[in-house]
Amino acid sequence: MATRLVQISMKAHDSSALGRFWAGALDWEVTADNAQETNLEPEGFSYPDPSAVCIDILPVPDPKTAKNRVHLDLATTSAAHQADLIDRLLSLGATPADIGQGNAPWTVLADPEGNEFCVLEPRPVYSDTGPIAAVVVDCADPRAMARFWSEAMDWTLHESTDNSAVLRSAKGVGPYLEFIRTPDAKAGLNRVHLDLRPYPADDHAAEADRLRSLGATDLDIGQGEVPWTVLADPENNEFCLLTPL
Repeated sequence: MATRLVQISMKAHDSSALGRFWAGALDWEVTADNAQETNLEPEGFSYPDPSAVCIDILPVPDPKTAKNRVHLDLATTSAAHQADLIDRLLSLGATPADIGQGNAPWTVLADPEGNEFCVLEPRPVYSDTGPIAAVVVDCADPRAMARFWSEAMDWTLHESTDNSAVLRSAKGVGPYLEFIRTPDAKAGLNRVHLDLRPYPADDHAAEADRLRSLGATDLDIGQGEVPWTVLADPENNEFCLLTPL
């Protein structure tokens, strides 16, 4: 049995508007836009595929109140590309954000609903990831998170230190999943969370049990009777185990 990261879910007051922003930011297309969700995928994409981690935006009434513990890092190929991308993002509605980054070579922005993200300077490691270089998760113990997530998914562990841990699809394509040590404690539900999906031949209930055996715990966030399972990782970050596909 195995599972893999297929998408991130963002909460939004206006999911349609935020979907339009991120579609423009990534040069992706909106593949669904209704009262329940707004989905974004690369043009011509065949979901699910490890070459991309898609975005699912969910409408919620609650406003954002704190810095997100999960954010996106965007890749660039040159200094000119970085500057052009920043200008385009600002024209789409992004705003500069200060999260204490100081004089960093990357630029921190916030989307129209205040979700922080980074536009990275060119880095060879991200040359083949697509527009999303990495999905980044703040945590207290990157090594422990690496142990859980490398066993939870069939992604390959590339690095595990006291300060960071890095995973990527075993296919060697798509963005990285990175865990970064931060001093901030988690408070409340995450505004952005990970969605995992088992493979077609796997059993959903058995996969949920396997994740529990690794340290995941069940979580009730008011989801009611739904076909997916809501769990939390060892640092209480919510994630969803979707049905096999």
